Amino acid sequence: MKTALITGSAGFIGFHAAKRWLEEGWRVVGLDAFTEYYDPKLKRDRAALLAEYPNYIEVEARLEDPGVVLGLFEKYRPAHVIHLAAQAGVRYSIEAPRTYVEANLVGTFEVLEAARAHPGAHLLLASTSSAYGANTEMPYAETAKADTQMSFYAATKKATEAMAHSYAHLYALPVTMFRFFTVYGPWGRPDMALFKFVRAMRAGEAIDVYNHGQMRRDFTYIDDLVEAVWRLADTPPGKSSVGDFDSLSPVAPFRIVNIGKAKPDTLGEFIEQIEQSLGIVAKRNLMEMQAGDVPATWSDTRLLEALTGFKATTGLSEGVPAFVKWYDDYFGLRSVND
Repeated sequence: MKTALITGSAGFIGFHAAKRWLEEGWRVVGLDAFTEYYDPKLKRDRAALLAEYPNYIEVEARLEDPGVVLGLFEKYRPAHVIHLAAQAGVRYSIEAPRTYVEANLVGTFEVLEAARAHPGAHLLLASTSSAYGANTEMPYAETAKADTQMSFYAATKKATEAMAHSYAHLYALPVTMFRFFTVYGPWGRPDMALFKFVRAMRAGEAIDVYNHGQMRRDFTYIDDLVEAVWRLADTPPGKSSVGDFDSLSPVAPFRIVNIGKAKPDTLGEFIEQIEQSLGIVAKRNLMEMQAGDVPATWSDTRLLEALTGFKATTGLSEGVPAFVKWYDDYFGLRSVND
């Protein structure tokens, strides 16, 4: 049985990725620290579902603690390493930047060092669309220059890309970096817009709408994202480019791949879909742009499609109701439209 090591396995994306690998017959070693950035109960509940699979091994530890990841490489020799553990959040990176250094930079360093000591795995590392920073030319292409990050969170993720490239070059480690675009869906994080909006609207409270609603996001449904990662896992970077839009490094088995829907929606359309799903009209608290945020994101997914043949297709009209159903089931609520 092949083994995958998934860091952040009790997180939103990590949980869904672990579930997919388990369902495909892999043994999954899931590493998570169950930090208190948001209520650990949600993480524990995700982990409890994974624990129902006989080929799931849970490891509770801090990624950045020396020797933790190395020990897992030594014991399990994973074929795939899906590194998703990170400190997320634009606003929180202003309040607590040191946590981003420890989790994102030091944690990724530990993964790279373990892979150097035990080569052979395809390293699949999560970055973010925030890495494009102040770029205004859209859709964002992986080959575009990305040196103007707007938040410390984005800066740490861009730094992990550079770190991973150096290890790929020095030690011939195959690395695929993902730039995720506004992922949403069931079991999502409480600090994300969809979760916050649904919770506030269910409670009869106003929702905070930044930049007075003049925002666009390339909302990407979780199932589409996991499908893309699954297909890319067996497509490690080699020496062959798939076109002039390929981000393949000229000096290393390293590639950056966007994972998005390639079709941004306005924040207004997003809120309208939530209103339809809940049967509730939102009270809007219009606010200025958050520090470190950007007004729009839009992914160029030609590289993803060329490598895998996959294109995300889930729209808000399908994805938002799926989240609302999960939310109501999880919290024991009943939709107005039921």
